[in-house]
Amino acid sequence: MTITLRGAIIGVLAVALCIGLYLLWLWRPEHQVRLHTEHFFHAIDGRNWETVADFIGNDYWDQWDDDRTRLLERMREGFRWVRGSRITAPDPVVHVESPRAIWIGKINVYSSDEGVMEVLEERVNKLPSPFQLEWHHASGKPWDWKLVRVRNPAFQIPADLSY
Repeated sequence: MTITLRGAIIGVLAVALCIGLYLLWLWRPEHQVRLHTEHFFHAIDGRNWETVADFIGNDYWDQWDDDRTRLLERMREGFRWVRGSRITAPDPVVHVESPRAIWIGKINVYSSDEGVMEVLEERVNKLPSPFQLEWHHASGKPWDWKLVRVRNPAFQIPADLSY
């Protein structure tokens, strides 16, 4: 079997079309926000604080009056006590309103430490309302999203808890 020039060109065009369609699917804002959120949670689980910091925008601010620096401090300190953590978020919903997107979902945090797990179950996993993570599209690159807000009216951080 011989490959003709015409056959080779058609083959290359078909491969290029498949790659282009894959990239269009991959770079959809909704898909990117889902991936960023999953990777953000995975970085927290892995205690990879440099990667966690890369996901958070410089203009981050939340309902607990935390800016980017304070959030990173609180996460480092809080997760220091959560051994063998795993963060899951079953069936989240993403609403895109360009240039921002809101990820909405229930977040469950698990630990291999039973004592810590009791606290997590009571304070995080049993919350009646979902978390809302607001992501902003930071540049013209379709994969450049930054976390700028987190909200959950039911999640309270005790006033006497300071790091």
